[in-house]
Amino acid sequence: MSTVECPICSRSVVDSDINKHLDSGCASFIASEGPTIISSSSRSKGKSVVPAKLAPIFSQNKEWDAPTASPSRSSKTFGAFGPSPSQKRQMDAPPLGLPPNKRSKAATSRLHPAAPLAERLRPQRLDDFVGQKHLTGPDSLLMSMLAAGGLGSMVFWGPPGCGKTTLARLIAQQAGAIFKELSATSSGINDVRAVFEEARGSLTLSGRKTVLFLDEIHRFNKAQQDIFLPYIERGQIQMIGATTENPSFKLTGALISRCRIFVLERLTDEDIKDIISGAMARVSVPEEPIEPHEPSSPIAAPEPPTSQTLCSQPESTQGSHCPPGAPYPSHPQLTENVMSSIVSLSTGDARTALSLLELVLASRKESKEETLLSALRRSVSTSYDRTGESHYDMISALHKSVRGSQGSAAMYWLARMLNAGEDPMYIARRMVVCASEDIGLADNHALPLAMATLQACQVIGMPECRINLAHLVAYLAEAPKSTRAYNAYNRAEEAAKLDMTMPVPMQMRNAPTNLMKDLGYAEGYRYNPEYLHPVYNDYLPVTFRDETFLKDARDLSDKVWDEDALVRWECEANSGKQWEGRNQRL
Repeated sequence: MSTVECPICSRSVVDSDINKHLDSGCASFIASEGPTIISSSSRSKGKSVVPAKLAPIFSQNKEWDAPTASPSRSSKTFGAFGPSPSQKRQMDAPPLGLPPNKRSKAATSRLHPAAPLAERLRPQRLDDFVGQKHLTGPDSLLMSMLAAGGLGSMVFWGPPGCGKTTLARLIAQQAGAIFKELSATSSGINDVRAVFEEARGSLTLSGRKTVLFLDEIHRFNKAQQDIFLPYIERGQIQMIGATTENPSFKLTGALISRCRIFVLERLTDEDIKDIISGAMARVSVPEEPIEPHEPSSPIAAPEPPTSQTLCSQPESTQGSHCPPGAPYPSHPQLTENVMSSIVSLSTGDARTALSLLELVLASRKESKEETLLSALRRSVSTSYDRTGESHYDMISALHKSVRGSQGSAAMYWLARMLNAGEDPMYIARRMVVCASEDIGLADNHALPLAMATLQACQVIGMPECRINLAHLVAYLAEAPKSTRAYNAYNRAEEAAKLDMTMPVPMQMRNAPTNLMKDLGYAEGYRYNPEYLHPVYNDYLPVTFRDETFLKDARDLSDKVWDEDALVRWECEANSGKQWEGRNQRL
């Protein structure tokens, strides 16, 4: 009776029982003795058969191990070249009694409790997804595409923690497609190409589509993004990219034209409250542990708790009624004020909200509310990217507040940017532009003050230069506004681009030599300072001789009268009183 070594547990099994042994999860049909080798000479001479020792690659006989080796599996020593292939398989084998096909699931189950609460509580069904109703609503374009089976490739653009990854997973699950997930922060273009080739093979052999979720897609440069184009265009892959950056700036035009751009909005306070309520409903049920994400077998999330269920605890744990300010008796430290603080500090980021909730749940139940609130505030850092979307949004808000003569709003955005770590030189340079663009000829002191502030920021630096910036911002906000110079240049630039070859009038040309004077250069030019009265010269080409690019300060012909905008200003900023300039228009 010959035996073989099991490729899973490395134990000896009768060769005819190897399949049964594997089906039993390596628990049964194990040979009692080691393998034997029967030589033909012994068989022919009728000699007794003696079991022969096999090399370690075929046997687990401990006599082949090092002298210090122990029969126990956990203490086995390895040779000079590390563990043998059989030892590696033995170390990687699942626990006894666990079928081999459950190995990956068992490993995932062991790793899952170590994941953060935000990862463990991801929705398992599309119906449980919170927020983004403009995308997940029954009448939305995305759901219509999903129902029709024509999902296609798309890009999710939104702030962190708004649900981009979760929504992509649920869409792939709903579509019944093969789901692959990569991140541009840890994967290269070769990894993406391998998934594309595998997706093409699956589509050819089985007709099943593959959805590739590519997180942080903007990390790929524009040359790398060209790799996606042929696979997406032929429909061999359905790619869902996720980015926190503006696709118009970070993605190529060719890729954008082949994908649909869906904008995910920052979650509202009500959305965050629903997420916290759903999380508490799940963590409050210890006998139903949260399972890892399984696209093929979604797990229905429990219904959010109601006031009746929250107060349905036994009297031994909650008394005659729920404690005031503690909606969850099993976690009395999670009061209404703590929940409100979590919602406020998360600023629409579900991941941040669940991370803060995890900190609260891990705290002692007798913790004071003031201590928890202080700890939560210190654990949240300011969300500001000096190269991202918020960088440009805030400087735009500062500039427009100055332009609108709203000093308080301008000061607020200045403080926001400086406290978030913005470079003061960047703000000062922008205010130098504002001094000429918006104040301009209405106050000629604005530009010198802006340049002086720029120099002060360069010489002094933070934190003292914040005072110089506040001085400049307040002055520019209260200064009169005039765009005459700025608009004059825009009109002149538009005219100049019509024909860049128009000749300079002869009167305006320079005539440094006698030859040029003989040719008529500067002929008829009248030097203005020599005259007691105004004189006329041909300053412009004939085509634009009657054009007025720099208009008079009293010329209001290019100004717009918007009655709705004026009424709103009168109601919001003028205490409902009519603007005195109405009579001037009449």
